[in-house]
Amino acid sequence: MFETITLTTDARGVATLTLNRPEKHNAMSAQMILELTLAATQLASDTEVRVVVLTGAGKTFCAGGDLGWMKAQMEADEQTRFVEARKLAEMLSVLNALPKPLIGALQGNAFGGGVGLAAVCDVAIGVDTLKMGLTETRLGLIPATIGPYVIARMGAARARRVFMSARLFDAAEAVDLGLLSGSVSAEHLMDAVETEVVPYLSCAPGAVASAKALVQKLGPQIDNTVIDNSISALVARWQTAEAREGIAAFFEKRKPDWNIGP
Repeated sequence: MFETITLTTDARGVATLTLNRPEKHNAMSAQMILELTLAATQLASDTEVRVVVLTGAGKTFCAGGDLGWMKAQMEADEQTRFVEARKLAEMLSVLNALPKPLIGALQGNAFGGGVGLAAVCDVAIGVDTLKMGLTETRLGLIPATIGPYVIARMGAARARRVFMSARLFDAAEAVDLGLLSGSVSAEHLMDAVETEVVPYLSCAPGAVASAKALVQKLGPQIDNTVIDNSISALVARWQTAEAREGIAAFFEKRKPDWNIGP
C-alpha cells in the first residue's frame, strides 16, 4: 500500500510507523507527505491500535523536506505552491492530533521538517549521537509549517536559540530545548521506547485520547488561523530570490551568495 513508509502493528496494538527512504535520508517527498497523512488518518480510526511509534529506516531519522520537492515549488505557480504547502501542514496537523500516544524513536539525525516530526510526538527519544537543526534559513527558507509545533514544544524563548540560526545541536541540547524527552545509546533506544509504551497498555484508550485532546486544548492553540498563517509564510519564502538562490546553490554544490561563513 505504501512506498515511502511502512506500517506494522503488533499483537498488543502497538503500531510502528517507519519513514522508509533511507537512501534519501528519509527526506519528505510529496509522496511521503501524502502517505504519512493517509497512515495517520488510518491509525486514528483503528480501534485496535493503542500506541504509535514513529521512527526511520537507515542512519537518519529525517533530513527534512526533499530538496527536489522544494525545487519544484520554485518553478510552480502560486496556487500550486499553496496546495503543496497545505499538504505538508495538514500532514503535521493530523499527526499532532492523532488520538493515540505518538512516541518518537529518533535513531539518527533530524533536520528541518524532521525536527517538526519530533515536535508533534508526545514523547521523543533519540540516540545520544544524533544531531538536530532547523536548517531552513541556510537555504533562504524558514521553518514555517513546522513552526507552531516546534514553538509549542520548546516555548518561544528556547526556540530563539535555534529557530533562526540553522546551527546544529546535539542530543543533550535537544533534551534541554525540550525537543527530546531523553537520549540513550543506539543499543538501548527501543528499550527506552518500550518503557514509554508499556504504561499506556494499562490505560483506557478513550481516556488517553481525551486527555491528549485536553492537553492540546489547554496548551498553545494551533488552530486553522495559525496553520493558514504558517502556510502563507512558507509560500511567501518560496517566492523570494533568497530561496531560489539557496536551492540553486545546494544543487550546484556551492555556497549561496549571502554565505560569508566557514
